[in-house]
Amino acid sequence: MVEERMGDCWSHTKDQFDNLEKHTQWGIEFVEKYNKFVKERSEIEINYAKQIRNLSKKYQPKKNSREEEESKYTFCRAFFTTLNELNDYAGQHEVIAENLTSQIFIELTRYLQELKAERKTHFHDGRKAQQYIESSWKQLESCKRRFERDCKEADRAQQYFEKMDADINVTKADVEKRGLNKARQQAQMRHQMASDSKGDYSSYLQKFNQEQNDHYHTIIPNIFQKLQDMEEKRIERVGACMKTFAEVDRQVLPIVGKCLDGMTTAAESIEPKTDSQQVVESFKSGFEPPSDVEFEDYGQAMKRTVSENSLSNSKESKEKPAGKSKPKLWPFIKNKNKLSLKLGSGPEDFSHLPPEQRRKKLQGKIDDLNKDIHKEMDQRDALTKMKDVYIKNPQMGDPASVDPRLTEIGQNIEKLQSEVQKFEGWLAEVEERMPSKSDSHRRSGLYETQSSVAVSNNCAQDRERPLSSPDGSYTEEQNTETQVKANINPNPTPNPNPIPTTMPDDEEFDDDDEPLATIGTCKALYPFEGHNEGTIAVAEGELLYVIEEDKGDGWTRVRRNQDEEGYVPTSYIEVNLEPNAKGAMTYI
Repeated sequence: MVEERMGDCWSHTKDQFDNLEKHTQWGIEFVEKYNKFVKERSEIEINYAKQIRNLSKKYQPKKNSREEEESKYTFCRAFFTTLNELNDYAGQHEVIAENLTSQIFIELTRYLQELKAERKTHFHDGRKAQQYIESSWKQLESCKRRFERDCKEADRAQQYFEKMDADINVTKADVEKRGLNKARQQAQMRHQMASDSKGDYSSYLQKFNQEQNDHYHTIIPNIFQKLQDMEEKRIERVGACMKTFAEVDRQVLPIVGKCLDGMTTAAESIEPKTDSQQVVESFKSGFEPPSDVEFEDYGQAMKRTVSENSLSNSKESKEKPAGKSKPKLWPFIKNKNKLSLKLGSGPEDFSHLPPEQRRKKLQGKIDDLNKDIHKEMDQRDALTKMKDVYIKNPQMGDPASVDPRLTEIGQNIEKLQSEVQKFEGWLAEVEERMPSKSDSHRRSGLYETQSSVAVSNNCAQDRERPLSSPDGSYTEEQNTETQVKANINPNPTPNPNPIPTTMPDDEEFDDDDEPLATIGTCKALYPFEGHNEGTIAVAEGELLYVIEEDKGDGWTRVRRNQDEEGYVPTSYIEVNLEPNAKGAMTYI
Protein backbone atom coordinates (compact mmCIF):
# COMPACT_ATOMS: atom_id res chain seq x y z
CA MET A 1 0.00 0.00 0.00
CA VAL A 2 2.81 2.37 0.90
CA GLU A 3 4.56 1.67 -2.36
CA GLU A 4 1.39 2.32 -4.35
CA ARG A 5 0.76 5.58 -2.51
CA MET A 6 4.29 6.76 -3.09
CA GLY A 7 4.07 5.81 -6.76
CA ASP A 8 0.89 7.83 -7.12
CA CYS A 9 2.51 10.87 -5.51
CA TRP A 10 5.54 10.70 -7.75
CA SER A 11 3.37 10.20 -10.81
CA HIS A 12 1.21 13.20 -9.83
CA THR A 13 4.26 15.38 -9.26
CA LYS A 14 5.71 14.35 -12.58
CA ASP A 15 2.43 15.15 -14.31
CA GLN A 16 2.39 18.59 -12.72
CA PHE A 17 5.90 19.26 -13.95
CA ASP A 18 4.91 18.15 -17.43
CA ASN A 19 1.88 20.47 -17.40
CA LEU A 20 3.94 23.41 -16.19
CA GLU A 21 6.61 22.70 -18.74
CA LYS A 22 4.07 22.77 -21.57
CA HIS A 23 2.41 25.93 -20.28
CA THR A 24 5.65 27.85 -19.79
CA GLN A 25 6.83 26.76 -23.23
CA TRP A 26 3.59 28.08 -24.70
CA GLY A 27 4.14 31.35 -22.80
CA ILE A 28 7.61 31.71 -24.33
CA GLU A 29 6.20 31.00 -27.79
CA PHE A 30 3.59 33.71 -27.23
CA VAL A 31 6.29 36.24 -26.35
CA GLU A 32 8.20 35.25 -29.47
CA LYS A 33 5.05 35.65 -31.57
CA TYR A 34 4.36 39.08 -30.09
CA ASN A 35 7.97 40.11 -30.65
CA LYS A 36 7.69 39.02 -34.28
CA PHE A 37 4.49 41.07 -34.56
CA VAL A 38 6.32 44.16 -33.29
CA LYS A 39 9.15 43.58 -35.74
CA GLU A 40 6.78 43.31 -38.69
CA ARG A 41 4.94 46.45 -37.56
CA SER A 42 8.28 48.27 -37.42
CA GLU A 43 9.14 47.11 -40.94
CA ILE A 44 5.75 48.30 -42.17
CA GLU A 45 6.38 51.74 -40.64
CA ILE A 46 9.83 51.92 -42.25
CA ASN A 47 8.47 50.92 -45.67
CA TYR A 48 5.56 53.34 -45.31
CA ALA A 49 7.90 56.18 -44.35
CA LYS A 50 10.14 55.32 -47.30
CA GLN A 51 7.22 55.35 -49.72
CA ILE A 52 5.97 58.67 -48.31
CA ARG A 53 9.45 60.20 -48.66
CA ASN A 54 9.77 58.91 -52.22
CA LEU A 55 6.34 60.32 -53.03
CA SER A 56 7.30 63.71 -51.58
CA LYS A 57 10.62 63.67 -53.44
CA LYS A 58 8.93 62.67 -56.70
CA TYR A 59 6.69 65.73 -56.70
CA GLN A 60 9.25 68.20 -55.36
CA PRO A 61 9.99 71.02 -57.83
CA LYS A 62 12.92 70.40 -60.12
CA LYS A 63 15.93 72.72 -60.10
CA ASN A 64 15.16 74.68 -63.25
CA SER A 65 13.56 77.87 -64.40
CA ARG A 66 10.12 76.31 -64.12
CA GLU A 67 10.52 76.17 -60.34
CA GLU A 68 10.85 79.95 -60.17
CA GLU A 69 7.79 80.28 -62.39
CA GLU A 70 5.71 77.97 -60.21
CA SER A 71 6.79 79.56 -56.93
CA LYS A 72 4.92 82.72 -57.88
CA TYR A 73 1.54 81.06 -57.40
CA THR A 74 0.06 80.53 -53.94
CA PHE A 75 -1.44 77.16 -54.81
CA CYS A 76 1.99 75.91 -55.97
CA ARG A 77 3.63 77.18 -52.79
CA ALA A 78 0.88 75.51 -50.76
CA PHE A 79 1.55 72.23 -52.55
CA PHE A 80 5.31 72.52 -51.95
CA THR A 81 4.60 73.19 -48.26
CA THR A 82 2.35 70.13 -48.17
CA LEU A 83 5.17 68.04 -49.65
CA ASN A 84 7.61 69.31 -47.00
CA GLU A 85 5.12 68.61 -44.21
CA LEU A 86 4.50 65.17 -45.68
CA ASN A 87 8.24 64.55 -45.59
CA ASP A 88 8.26 65.47 -41.88
CA TYR A 89 5.22 63.25 -41.41
CA ALA A 90 7.19 60.35 -42.91
CA GLY A 91 9.98 61.12 -40.44
CA GLN A 92 7.59 60.53 -37.54
CA HIS A 93 6.79 57.07 -38.87
CA GLU A 94 10.52 56.40 -38.93
CA VAL A 95 10.61 57.49 -35.28
CA ILE A 96 7.80 55.01 -34.53
CA ALA A 97 9.73 52.21 -36.21
CA GLU A 98 12.92 53.13 -34.37
CA ASN A 99 11.21 53.25 -30.96
CA LEU A 100 9.36 49.98 -31.57
CA THR A 101 12.65 48.32 -32.40
CA SER A 102 14.69 49.78 -29.55
CA GLN A 103 12.07 49.81 -26.78
CA ILE A 104 10.22 46.56 -27.52
CA PHE A 105 11.83 44.27 -30.05
CA ILE A 106 15.41 44.43 -28.77
CA GLU A 107 14.32 44.33 -25.12
CA LEU A 108 11.97 41.39 -25.66
CA THR A 109 14.66 39.50 -27.56
CA ARG A 110 17.03 39.90 -24.62
CA TYR A 111 14.29 39.02 -22.14
CA LEU A 112 13.38 35.86 -24.08
CA GLN A 113 16.92 34.59 -23.70
CA GLU A 114 16.82 35.23 -19.95
CA LEU A 115 13.34 33.67 -19.68
CA LYS A 116 14.42 30.50 -21.44
CA ALA A 117 17.50 30.18 -19.23
CA GLU A 118 15.46 30.74 -16.04
CA ARG A 119 12.81 28.24 -17.09
CA LYS A 120 15.48 25.67 -17.90
CA THR A 121 17.05 26.15 -14.45
CA HIS A 122 13.76 25.73 -12.58
CA PHE A 123 12.77 22.56 -14.36
CA HIS A 124 16.27 21.20 -13.99
CA ASP A 125 16.02 21.76 -10.21
CA GLY A 126 12.59 20.11 -10.17
CA ARG A 127 13.76 17.05 -12.06
CA LYS A 128 16.84 16.81 -9.86
CA ALA A 129 14.72 16.93 -6.66
CA GLN A 130 12.37 14.32 -8.06
CA GLN A 131 15.23 12.04 -8.98
CA TYR A 132 16.77 12.45 -5.52
CA ILE A 133 13.60 11.52 -3.64
CA GLU A 134 13.08 8.55 -5.91
CA SER A 135 16.67 7.44 -5.27
CA SER A 136 16.15 7.80 -1.50
CA TRP A 137 13.03 5.75 -1.71
CA LYS A 138 14.88 3.00 -3.55
CA GLN A 139 17.58 2.96 -0.85
CA LEU A 140 14.93 2.78 1.83
CA GLU A 141 13.33 -0.13 0.04
CA SER A 142 16.71 -1.82 -0.16
CA CYS A 143 17.24 -1.45 3.61
CA LYS A 144 13.80 -2.73 4.26
CA ARG A 145 14.25 -5.80 2.10
CA ARG A 146 17.63 -6.53 3.71
CA PHE A 147 16.10 -6.27 7.18
CA GLU A 148 13.28 -8.52 6.13
CA ARG A 149 15.70 -11.05 4.68
CA ASP A 150 17.91 -11.02 7.78
CA CYS A 151 14.91 -11.55 9.98
CA LYS A 152 13.78 -14.54 7.99
CA GLU A 153 17.29 -16.02 8.04
CA ALA A 154 17.49 -15.54 11.82
CA ASP A 155 14.12 -17.27 12.28
CA ARG A 156 15.17 -20.23 10.21
CA ALA A 157 18.47 -20.54 12.09
CA GLN A 158 16.66 -20.35 15.41
CA GLN A 159 14.13 -22.95 14.41
CA TYR A 160 16.88 -25.30 13.23
CA PHE A 161 18.79 -24.90 16.50
CA GLU A 162 15.72 -25.45 18.62
CA LYS A 163 14.83 -28.54 16.66
CA MET A 164 18.21 -30.10 17.22
CA ASP A 165 18.31 -29.19 20.88
CA ALA A 166 14.86 -30.67 21.55
CA ASP A 167 15.74 -34.20 20.27
CA ILE A 168 16.25 -36.39 23.49
CA ASN A 169 17.68 -39.36 21.63
CA VAL A 170 20.68 -37.46 20.50
CA THR A 171 23.87 -38.39 22.34
CA LYS A 172 26.77 -36.15 23.05
CA ALA A 173 28.67 -37.70 20.22
CA ASP A 174 25.71 -37.02 17.89
CA VAL A 175 25.52 -33.38 19.08
CA GLU A 176 29.11 -32.81 18.17
CA LYS A 177 28.68 -34.86 15.08
CA ARG A 178 25.54 -33.03 13.93
CA GLY A 179 26.93 -29.49 14.82
CA LEU A 180 24.52 -28.44 17.45
CA ASN A 181 26.92 -25.82 18.71
CA LYS A 182 27.43 -24.57 15.21
CA ALA A 183 23.69 -24.24 14.78
CA ARG A 184 23.49 -22.27 17.94
CA GLN A 185 26.24 -19.92 16.79
CA GLN A 186 24.59 -19.57 13.40
CA ALA A 187 21.28 -18.64 14.98
CA GLN A 188 22.94 -16.09 17.22
CA MET A 189 24.77 -14.57 14.26
CA ARG A 190 21.58 -14.35 12.21
CA HIS A 191 19.83 -12.65 15.09
CA GLN A 192 22.64 -10.15 15.30
CA MET A 193 22.47 -9.43 11.57
CA ALA A 194 18.73 -8.99 11.77
CA SER A 195 19.22 -6.63 14.67
CA ASP A 196 21.77 -4.59 12.66
CA SER A 197 19.53 -4.50 9.60
CA LYS A 198 16.68 -3.33 11.73
CA GLY A 199 18.79 -0.46 13.04
CA ASP A 200 19.87 0.55 9.54
CA TYR A 201 16.35 0.37 8.26
CA SER A 202 15.02 2.44 11.13
CA SER A 203 17.70 5.07 10.71
CA TYR A 204 17.29 5.39 6.93
CA LEU A 205 13.52 5.41 7.30
CA GLN A 206 13.73 8.46 9.52
CA LYS A 207 16.09 10.13 7.04
CA PHE A 208 13.81 9.35 4.11
CA ASN A 209 10.77 10.66 5.91
CA GLN A 210 12.61 13.91 6.56
CA GLU A 211 13.74 14.18 2.96
CA GLN A 212 10.27 13.35 1.72
CA ASN A 213 8.81 15.98 3.97
CA ASP A 214 11.30 18.56 2.66
CA HIS A 215 10.64 17.47 -0.89
CA TYR A 216 6.87 17.89 -0.81
CA HIS A 217 6.67 20.80 1.60
CA THR A 218 9.72 22.89 0.72
CA ILE A 219 11.67 21.97 -2.40
CA ILE A 220 8.84 21.30 -4.85
CA PRO A 221 6.68 24.23 -3.60
CA ASN A 222 9.66 26.54 -3.96
CA ILE A 223 10.24 25.40 -7.52
CA PHE A 224 6.57 25.83 -8.34
CA GLN A 225 6.63 29.28 -6.75
CA LYS A 226 9.62 30.30 -8.86
CA LEU A 227 7.86 29.07 -11.98
CA GLN A 228 4.79 31.04 -10.97
CA ASP A 229 6.84 34.18 -10.39
CA MET A 230 8.53 33.66 -13.72
CA GLU A 231 5.17 33.33 -15.45
CA GLU A 232 3.79 36.43 -13.76
CA LYS A 233 6.85 38.44 -14.78
CA ARG A 234 6.45 37.21 -18.33
CA ILE A 235 2.81 38.31 -18.45
CA GLU A 236 3.67 41.62 -16.82
CA ARG A 237 6.44 42.20 -19.34
CA VAL A 238 4.11 41.50 -22.25
CA GLY A 239 1.59 43.97 -20.81
CA ALA A 240 4.29 46.63 -20.44
CA CYS A 241 5.35 46.07 -24.06
CA MET A 242 1.76 46.43 -25.23
CA LYS A 243 1.50 49.71 -23.35
CA THR A 244 4.76 50.90 -24.87
CA PHE A 245 3.42 49.87 -28.26
CA ALA A 246 0.60 52.38 -27.85
CA GLU A 247 2.77 55.08 -26.24
CA VAL A 248 5.21 55.02 -29.15
CA ASP A 249 2.38 56.16 -31.42
CA ARG A 250 1.05 58.61 -28.85
CA GLN A 251 4.43 60.34 -28.50
CA VAL A 252 4.54 61.39 -32.17
CA LEU A 253 0.92 62.55 -32.33
CA PRO A 254 1.77 66.19 -31.39
CA ILE A 255 4.33 66.45 -34.18
CA VAL A 256 2.03 64.66 -36.62
CA GLY A 257 -0.67 67.16 -35.62
CA LYS A 258 1.72 70.03 -36.37
CA CYS A 259 2.43 68.53 -39.79
CA LEU A 260 -1.29 68.30 -40.51
CA ASP A 261 -1.79 71.83 -39.19
CA GLY A 262 0.96 72.98 -41.55
CA MET A 263 -0.84 71.36 -44.47
CA THR A 264 -4.10 73.01 -43.44
CA THR A 265 -2.44 76.40 -43.08
CA ALA A 266 -0.83 76.01 -46.50
CA ALA A 267 -4.21 75.17 -48.04
CA GLU A 268 -5.81 78.18 -46.37
CA SER A 269 -3.07 80.46 -47.70
CA ILE A 270 -4.12 79.90 -51.30
CA GLU A 271 -5.37 83.16 -52.87
CA PRO A 272 -7.16 82.63 -56.20
CA LYS A 273 -7.29 86.33 -57.04
CA THR A 274 -3.58 86.76 -56.41
CA ASP A 275 -2.78 83.78 -58.61
CA SER A 276 -5.01 84.98 -61.43
CA GLN A 277 -3.37 88.40 -61.22
CA GLN A 278 0.02 86.68 -61.47
CA VAL A 279 -1.14 85.07 -64.71
CA VAL A 280 -2.18 88.46 -66.03
CA GLU A 281 1.18 89.98 -65.10
CA SER A 282 3.10 87.03 -66.54
CA PHE A 283 1.46 87.07 -69.96
CA LYS A 284 0.62 90.73 -70.41
CA SER A 285 2.18 91.59 -73.78
CA GLY A 286 1.95 95.36 -73.90
CA PHE A 287 0.55 95.31 -77.44
CA GLU A 288 -2.25 97.68 -78.31
CA PRO A 289 -5.70 96.18 -78.94
CA PRO A 290 -6.84 96.22 -82.58
CA SER A 291 -8.69 99.27 -83.83
CA ASP A 292 -12.25 99.31 -85.08
CA VAL A 293 -13.10 97.45 -88.27
CA GLU A 294 -13.70 99.86 -91.14
CA PHE A 295 -16.88 100.03 -93.15
CA GLU A 296 -16.61 98.78 -96.73
CA ASP A 297 -19.27 99.91 -99.17
CA TYR A 298 -19.67 97.35 -101.93
CA GLY A 299 -22.46 99.30 -103.58
CA GLN A 300 -20.14 101.77 -105.29
CA ALA A 301 -17.49 101.34 -107.92
CA MET A 302 -14.45 99.68 -106.32
CA LYS A 303 -11.36 101.56 -107.28
CA ARG A 304 -8.78 103.22 -105.11
CA THR A 305 -8.03 106.85 -105.93
CA VAL A 306 -4.36 107.16 -106.51
CA SER A 307 -2.81 110.10 -104.71
CA GLU A 308 -0.56 112.49 -106.56
CA ASN A 309 1.96 112.19 -103.77
CA SER A 310 1.97 108.41 -104.02
CA LEU A 311 5.23 106.75 -104.88
CA SER A 312 3.39 104.22 -107.05
CA ASN A 313 4.69 103.80 -110.54
CA SER A 314 1.75 103.30 -112.88
CA LYS A 315 4.13 102.64 -115.74
CA GLU A 316 5.60 99.63 -114.07
CA SER A 317 2.07 98.44 -113.35
CA LYS A 318 1.11 98.64 -117.01
CA GLU A 319 4.26 96.87 -118.13
CA LYS A 320 3.33 93.89 -116.00
CA PRO A 321 2.15 91.12 -118.31
CA ALA A 322 -1.58 90.73 -118.46
CA GLY A 323 -3.00 87.61 -117.00
CA LYS A 324 -0.05 87.15 -114.67
CA SER A 325 -1.65 86.83 -111.27
CA LYS A 326 0.06 87.22 -107.99
CA PRO A 327 1.30 83.82 -106.80
CA LYS A 328 -0.29 82.37 -103.75
CA LEU A 329 0.93 83.90 -100.57
CA TRP A 330 0.98 81.45 -97.72
CA PRO A 331 2.15 83.58 -94.83
CA PHE A 332 0.48 81.70 -92.03
CA ILE A 333 0.06 77.95 -92.25
CA LYS A 334 -1.34 76.40 -89.09
CA ASN A 335 1.08 74.30 -87.03
CA LYS A 336 3.88 75.16 -89.50
CA ASN A 337 4.50 78.89 -89.42
CA LYS A 338 3.90 79.70 -85.77
CA LEU A 339 6.81 81.29 -84.04
CA SER A 340 8.71 78.79 -81.98
CA LEU A 341 9.98 81.40 -79.55
CA LYS A 342 9.26 80.68 -75.94
CA LEU A 343 9.35 82.84 -72.88
CA GLY A 344 12.64 82.57 -71.08
CA SER A 345 14.71 81.65 -74.17
CA GLY A 346 16.09 83.59 -77.09
CA PRO A 347 18.46 86.52 -77.56
CA GLU A 348 20.29 88.08 -74.68
CA ASP A 349 18.22 91.28 -74.90
CA PHE A 350 14.94 89.29 -74.84
CA SER A 351 13.91 90.99 -78.09
CA HIS A 352 11.78 87.98 -78.96
CA LEU A 353 9.36 88.76 -76.12
CA PRO A 354 6.36 91.11 -76.07
CA PRO A 355 7.16 94.57 -74.70
CA GLU A 356 5.75 94.06 -71.21
CA GLN A 357 7.34 90.65 -70.79
CA ARG A 358 10.61 91.94 -72.17
CA ARG A 359 10.58 94.81 -69.69
CA LYS A 360 10.02 92.37 -66.80
CA LYS A 361 12.79 90.07 -67.97
CA LEU A 362 15.24 92.92 -68.35
CA GLN A 363 14.33 94.31 -64.94
CA GLY A 364 14.75 90.86 -63.37
CA LYS A 365 18.13 90.47 -65.06
CA ILE A 366 19.22 93.86 -63.73
CA ASP A 367 18.10 92.91 -60.22
CA ASP A 368 20.07 89.65 -60.38
CA LEU A 369 23.18 91.46 -61.57
CA ASN A 370 22.85 94.01 -58.78
CA LYS A 371 22.64 91.20 -56.26
CA ASP A 372 25.80 89.68 -57.69
CA ILE A 373 27.50 93.07 -57.46
CA HIS A 374 26.51 93.39 -53.79
CA LYS A 375 27.91 89.93 -53.09
CA GLU A 376 31.19 90.78 -54.78
CA MET A 377 31.36 94.08 -52.89
CA ASP A 378 30.74 92.29 -49.60
CA GLN A 379 33.60 89.92 -50.39
CA ARG A 380 35.80 92.85 -51.31
CA ASP A 381 34.99 94.61 -48.02
CA ALA A 382 35.73 91.45 -46.05
CA LEU A 383 39.06 90.92 -47.80
CA THR A 384 39.94 94.59 -47.30
CA LYS A 385 39.36 94.24 -43.59
CA MET A 386 41.44 91.07 -43.55
CA LYS A 387 44.25 92.87 -45.35
CA ASP A 388 44.13 95.68 -42.79
CA VAL A 389 44.40 93.11 -40.00
CA TYR A 390 47.39 91.50 -41.71
CA ILE A 391 49.03 94.93 -42.09
CA LYS A 392 48.56 95.69 -38.40
CA ASN A 393 49.48 92.15 -37.33
CA PRO A 394 51.98 90.68 -39.81
CA GLN A 395 52.28 87.49 -37.76
CA MET A 396 48.68 86.60 -38.74
CA GLY A 397 49.34 86.60 -42.48
CA ASP A 398 50.86 88.24 -45.51
CA PRO A 399 48.84 91.28 -46.73
CA ALA A 400 50.08 90.70 -50.29
CA SER A 401 48.37 87.30 -50.41
CA VAL A 402 44.98 89.04 -50.50
CA ASP A 403 45.78 91.32 -53.46
CA PRO A 404 45.18 88.78 -56.29
CA ARG A 405 41.73 88.02 -54.98
CA LEU A 406 40.93 91.72 -54.55
CA THR A 407 42.02 92.35 -58.13
CA GLU A 408 39.84 89.51 -59.38
CA ILE A 409 36.84 90.79 -57.43
CA GLY A 410 37.38 94.29 -58.80
CA GLN A 411 37.37 92.94 -62.35
CA ASN A 412 34.21 90.97 -61.63
CA ILE A 413 32.50 94.09 -60.29
CA GLU A 414 33.47 96.10 -63.37
CA LYS A 415 32.20 93.35 -65.64
CA LEU A 416 28.91 93.10 -63.77
CA GLN A 417 28.46 96.87 -63.79
CA SER A 418 29.00 96.94 -67.56
CA GLU A 419 26.38 94.24 -67.89
CA VAL A 420 23.99 96.29 -65.78
CA GLN A 421 24.54 99.33 -67.96
CA LYS A 422 23.89 97.26 -71.08
CA PHE A 423 20.62 95.86 -69.75
CA GLU A 424 19.58 99.23 -68.39
CA GLY A 425 20.04 100.68 -71.89
CA TRP A 426 17.81 98.01 -73.37
CA LEU A 427 15.27 98.59 -70.59
CA ALA A 428 15.24 102.34 -71.29
CA GLU A 429 14.58 101.68 -74.98
CA VAL A 430 11.72 99.33 -74.17
CA GLU A 431 10.10 101.76 -71.75
CA GLU A 432 10.51 104.57 -74.24
CA ARG A 433 8.85 102.63 -77.03
CA MET A 434 6.06 101.09 -74.94
CA PRO A 435 2.72 102.85 -75.60
CA SER A 436 1.17 104.79 -72.76
CA LYS A 437 -2.41 104.37 -71.66
CA SER A 438 -3.36 107.65 -73.35
CA ASP A 439 -2.17 106.20 -76.67
CA SER A 440 -4.25 103.04 -76.45
CA HIS A 441 -6.67 104.36 -79.04
CA ARG A 442 -4.22 106.41 -81.08
CA ARG A 443 -5.12 104.72 -84.33
CA SER A 444 -8.89 104.88 -83.95
CA GLY A 445 -9.01 107.75 -86.45
CA LEU A 446 -7.46 105.63 -89.14
CA TYR A 447 -10.82 104.12 -89.94
CA GLU A 448 -13.07 107.16 -89.66
CA THR A 449 -14.62 108.65 -92.76
CA GLN A 450 -13.93 112.36 -92.74
CA SER A 451 -15.31 113.43 -96.14
CA SER A 452 -16.92 112.07 -99.25
CA VAL A 453 -13.48 111.57 -100.73
CA ALA A 454 -12.45 109.52 -97.72
CA VAL A 455 -15.65 107.50 -98.02
CA SER A 456 -14.89 106.91 -101.70
CA ASN A 457 -11.38 105.80 -100.83
CA ASN A 458 -12.62 103.45 -98.15
CA CYS A 459 -15.24 101.98 -100.40
CA ALA A 460 -12.76 101.53 -103.21
CA GLN A 461 -10.99 98.81 -101.31
CA ASP A 462 -12.61 95.82 -102.95
CA ARG A 463 -10.29 93.18 -101.45
CA GLU A 464 -10.66 89.54 -100.72
CA ARG A 465 -10.08 89.38 -96.95
CA PRO A 466 -9.21 86.04 -95.27
CA LEU A 467 -11.69 85.17 -92.53
CA SER A 468 -9.11 85.00 -89.81
CA SER A 469 -6.31 87.18 -91.20
CA PRO A 470 -5.43 90.66 -89.91
CA ASP A 471 -7.93 93.32 -90.80
CA GLY A 472 -5.94 94.22 -93.91
CA SER A 473 -7.28 94.05 -97.48
CA TYR A 474 -6.27 93.24 -101.03
CA THR A 475 -7.45 95.29 -104.05
CA GLU A 476 -8.61 93.84 -107.33
CA GLU A 477 -6.66 96.43 -109.27
CA GLN A 478 -2.93 96.75 -109.14
CA ASN A 479 -1.58 100.26 -108.60
CA THR A 480 1.82 101.25 -109.75
CA GLU A 481 4.60 101.86 -107.37
CA THR A 482 8.18 103.05 -107.58
CA GLN A 483 11.15 100.97 -106.69
CA VAL A 484 12.90 102.13 -103.51
CA LYS A 485 16.55 101.36 -103.08
CA ALA A 486 17.70 99.73 -99.86
CA ASN A 487 20.01 101.60 -97.56
CA ILE A 488 21.75 98.94 -95.49
CA ASN A 489 23.65 99.87 -92.36
CA PRO A 490 26.78 97.68 -92.11
CA ASN A 491 26.62 97.81 -88.30
CA PRO A 492 23.02 97.30 -87.33
CA THR A 493 22.11 97.72 -83.72
CA PRO A 494 20.15 95.02 -81.94
CA ASN A 495 16.44 95.63 -82.06
CA PRO A 496 15.06 96.51 -78.65
CA ASN A 497 11.47 96.01 -79.80
CA PRO A 498 9.84 92.59 -79.72
CA ILE A 499 8.63 90.43 -82.53
CA PRO A 500 4.96 89.55 -81.96
CA THR A 501 4.73 86.00 -80.59
CA THR A 502 1.50 85.38 -82.51
CA MET A 503 0.89 85.80 -86.20
CA PRO A 504 -2.29 86.23 -88.23
CA ASP A 505 -4.39 83.15 -88.82
CA ASP A 506 -3.66 80.69 -91.62
CA GLU A 507 -6.06 81.42 -94.45
CA GLU A 508 -5.03 80.91 -98.08
CA PHE A 509 -5.35 83.84 -100.46
CA ASP A 510 -7.33 83.24 -103.64
CA ASP A 511 -5.51 82.68 -106.89
CA ASP A 512 -7.35 85.57 -108.56
CA ASP A 513 -6.14 88.24 -106.11
CA GLU A 514 -4.34 91.19 -107.66
CA PRO A 515 -1.38 92.85 -105.87
CA LEU A 516 -2.38 95.39 -103.26
CA ALA A 517 -1.89 99.05 -103.92
CA THR A 518 0.62 100.96 -101.85
CA ILE A 519 -0.82 103.12 -99.10
CA GLY A 520 2.43 104.60 -97.87
CA THR A 521 6.09 104.03 -97.24
CA CYS A 522 8.13 102.86 -94.27
CA LYS A 523 11.71 102.85 -93.08
CA ALA A 524 13.22 99.89 -91.24
CA LEU A 525 14.52 100.96 -87.84
CA TYR A 526 16.09 97.57 -87.09
CA PRO A 527 17.11 94.57 -89.15
CA PHE A 528 14.61 91.71 -89.37
CA GLU A 529 15.66 88.31 -90.72
CA GLY A 530 12.18 87.04 -91.60
CA HIS A 531 12.77 83.29 -91.30
CA ASN A 532 9.07 82.40 -91.03
CA GLU A 533 7.00 81.85 -94.12
CA GLY A 534 4.92 84.91 -94.94
CA THR A 535 7.48 87.34 -93.55
CA ILE A 536 10.11 89.33 -95.45
CA ALA A 537 13.68 90.12 -94.45
CA VAL A 538 14.59 93.78 -94.16
CA ALA A 539 17.80 95.64 -93.38
CA GLU A 540 18.14 98.58 -91.04
CA GLY A 541 17.44 101.84 -92.88
CA GLU A 542 15.80 100.11 -95.86
CA LEU A 543 12.82 101.92 -97.48
CA LEU A 544 9.77 99.82 -98.38
CA TYR A 545 6.20 100.27 -99.57
CA VAL A 546 3.33 99.75 -97.14
CA ILE A 547 0.51 97.78 -98.75
CA GLU A 548 -1.40 96.77 -95.59
CA GLU A 549 -1.19 98.49 -92.23
CA ASP A 550 -1.12 96.99 -88.76
CA LYS A 551 -4.55 95.72 -87.71
CA GLY A 552 -3.67 95.41 -84.06
CA ASP A 553 -1.72 92.12 -84.21
CA GLY A 554 1.72 93.80 -84.36
CA TRP A 555 2.44 93.07 -88.06
CA THR A 556 2.52 95.37 -91.13
CA ARG A 557 2.54 94.09 -94.70
CA VAL A 558 5.18 95.68 -96.96
CA ARG A 559 6.54 95.30 -100.49
CA ARG A 560 10.07 95.60 -101.83
CA ASN A 561 9.26 95.11 -105.50
CA GLN A 562 6.57 93.51 -107.63
CA ASP A 563 7.40 89.96 -106.48
CA GLU A 564 8.76 90.49 -102.94
CA GLU A 565 6.30 91.28 -100.18
CA GLY A 566 5.51 90.02 -96.73
CA TYR A 567 4.97 90.95 -93.09
CA VAL A 568 7.39 92.70 -90.74
CA PRO A 569 6.92 93.64 -87.07
CA THR A 570 5.30 97.06 -86.80
CA SER A 571 7.68 97.99 -83.99
CA TYR A 572 10.62 97.52 -86.38
CA ILE A 573 9.57 100.19 -88.87
CA GLU A 574 8.60 103.87 -89.11
CA VAL A 575 5.45 104.17 -91.24
CA ASN A 576 4.38 107.19 -93.32
CA LEU A 577 0.92 106.77 -94.84
CA GLU A 578 -0.30 108.70 -97.82
CA PRO A 579 -2.52 111.73 -97.08
CA ASN A 580 -5.65 110.03 -98.40
CA ALA A 581 -4.90 106.60 -96.91
CA LYS A 582 -6.82 105.73 -93.75
CA GLY A 583 -6.60 109.10 -92.09
CA ALA A 584 -3.04 109.81 -93.29
CA MET A 585 -1.39 109.19 -89.91
CA THR A 586 2.32 108.72 -89.38
CA TYR A 587 3.38 106.37 -86.60
CA ILE A 588 6.20 104.13 -85.42
